Amino acid sequence: MSLTFCNVHFSPKPEKVVYISNTLLKSLKLSGKKNIQLRLGKDSIHAAVKPIKKSGKHLFLGSTVRSGIRVPSAGGVYLRTQENEFQLGPLIGVLSDGPTSNTQPFSSRTGFIKQLLREGKKKCYIFAFTPRDINWQQETINGYFLNDNGTFYRKIVPLPDVVYNRLPSRKAETSASINQLRERFGRKKIPYFNWSFFNKSDIYRLLENDNTVNRYVPESHMNPSPEKIKDMLERHQFLYYKPSAGSLGKGIYRLTYLPKKGYFVRYRKSSGNVLLRFGTFNAMMRMLQSKHGRVLNSYVIQQGIRLVEIDNCPIDFRFHMHKNGNNNWVVVGIGAKKAGRGSVTTHLKNGGSLMTPGQALSRTFGARSEEVLQNAKRIAITLAEAIEFHHQHLLGEIGFDLGIDQDEKVWMFEANAKPGRSIFNHPSLRSEGKASVEHILEHCLYLSKFRRRDNE
Repeated sequence: MSLTFCNVHFSPKPEKVVYISNTLLKSLKLSGKKNIQLRLGKDSIHAAVKPIKKSGKHLFLGSTVRSGIRVPSAGGVYLRTQENEFQLGPLIGVLSDGPTSNTQPFSSRTGFIKQLLREGKKKCYIFAFTPRDINWQQETINGYFLNDNGTFYRKIVPLPDVVYNRLPSRKAETSASINQLRERFGRKKIPYFNWSFFNKSDIYRLLENDNTVNRYVPESHMNPSPEKIKDMLERHQFLYYKPSAGSLGKGIYRLTYLPKKGYFVRYRKSSGNVLLRFGTFNAMMRMLQSKHGRVLNSYVIQQGIRLVEIDNCPIDFRFHMHKNGNNNWVVVGIGAKKAGRGSVTTHLKNGGSLMTPGQALSRTFGARSEEVLQNAKRIAITLAEAIEFHHQHLLGEIGFDLGIDQDEKVWMFEANAKPGRSIFNHPSLRSEGKASVEHILEHCLYLSKFRRRDNE
């Protein structure tokens, strides 16, 4: 396989011809060749070759060629050579959905998708789409592309070389139609990452028997019995009780047992933080069961950890992890989240505040803050590698909620397959937000084989 970057232009001539500059002709070793097979995504066309005198690497496509493989636009892209086939691309599809409007077709994710498309169009063909935009019979997608002025336009293109999944809804993602969509891409050997949202209990189960990482995961149990909750409260003093498929801190309870004072439940509702005290364990359980049913299915109980604090408020860290262009896990962005007073979690929507890891760790570990941070980064990479090893589908991005306790031990509380991007709103983390987008694109190049690999 060879790979070269070239400039694609459109010729108004209707012939089934590809005009190739002399420089590109020599680079591709095509001198004297009369015909080539040209491909975009899953479409290909047989076309005549005509050399033209022009410096630089340029490709001019006759209108029949352009329409035959549905090339969406002119500009700089890669040309991948394998045997006698020449493939333009990569053609990258970003899958999302949401309540649509003309200006916000992907709801609150529209801004992020525009950022991806804006950066991606410098090196590939990239578009966004919803499940409704796929025509499986014709094997095409009516994609959303981005104009230079930042507005969307629609173009029908072949099925892509790789799909980056940013579907926003857990419910939709478990539907029969989305399962079928993923299977269809799989049958066509189109890489599809990230497969789905993680379920908390699944991740804990994946890691509990892995001796390389299980020491970083607090004791956790799915669907615990009242006896198990009581036992853990007596051993750990406080616990977190959270929905296995939850996100954004919704539905989380902090349960505390103080032998001479009783049982305490802290949680958040729309009006603010709530703190309740119960004289007995059974009274506390009756309250939880009245809210969620006697069985309390789909809840996880997790050991509480005494985190380092600032101003008597615990802090934890969001590590935004990416696969890079060499298929290795790297830490791209870290945000330190300080809990709001009386809040169960550090989520920003629940009154938490965001700072850089340097700001947070220097206030807690002083001169040793950099050493503590580097250790946490190494552990985050080890955790990502372990999840990927046990997970059966392609992963390219993980968001970890990690804590550091007062003995400097690192703990993993959450792993998210589609992490939010709110940490990148911090003025000191904007460059990390840009790096995150670049890593997504580089990993798409890797998966679609439009990036030279170390062993080639």
